[in-house]
Amino acid sequence: MVAKSGPRRRVANPVAISASGVQIPAATSITSVQKHEKMSTKEEPTETKEIKYFVRIKNFDLDGTKSTERALLSLPGIGRRIAGIIINQAGLNPKDTLGLLDDDSISILTAKVEEFPAGIPTWATNRQNDFFTGEDRHLIGTDVDLVHQQDLNRMKKIGTYRGLRHRESLKVRGQRTKSTGRKGGKVGVSVKNRGGG
Repeated sequence: MVAKSGPRRRVANPVAISASGVQIPAATSITSVQKHEKMSTKEEPTETKEIKYFVRIKNFDLDGTKSTERALLSLPGIGRRIAGIIINQAGLNPKDTLGLLDDDSISILTAKVEEFPAGIPTWATNRQNDFFTGEDRHLIGTDVDLVHQQDLNRMKKIGTYRGLRHRESLKVRGQRTKSTGRKGGKVGVSVKNRGGG
């Protein structure tokens, strides 16, 4: 019985070592490698624009390596629609890298973020008919969390249903509580308190 021969192994090409210690195939001449080394040592003039890795807007550091549109999304209160509106009002390209913009463009963008929501419809704002002022405004940055906490404290103080549910750390919007929300909430009976022992 004759055994079948397997696939033939390929023998590695013999290599030679150049003067700089780089391994090259033996078929390649040393002179071509030396020419290549000489060509690679030449420095080509390249103009690289310095990038700002962090751009400060509304007390937040935005990532300068991202596009202008994506960088604005890290600001609380700004989504894709609002970011597009602000960039359009500033006259910028949403695909441009934020860190490569010049100082004038960044100052224009900052001014548009500060004066937002000028020139947009009411339905696009995130704070319509404010409880205290009755105005339609758009909250951006730290104002989002601050006003949210003020609303919760007001509801707890006057004793509304939502305020009481927030105070007791229970579900607020009518969700099921029989089988969910058991982590850290008031629902359910603790095993330690069972029995009279």
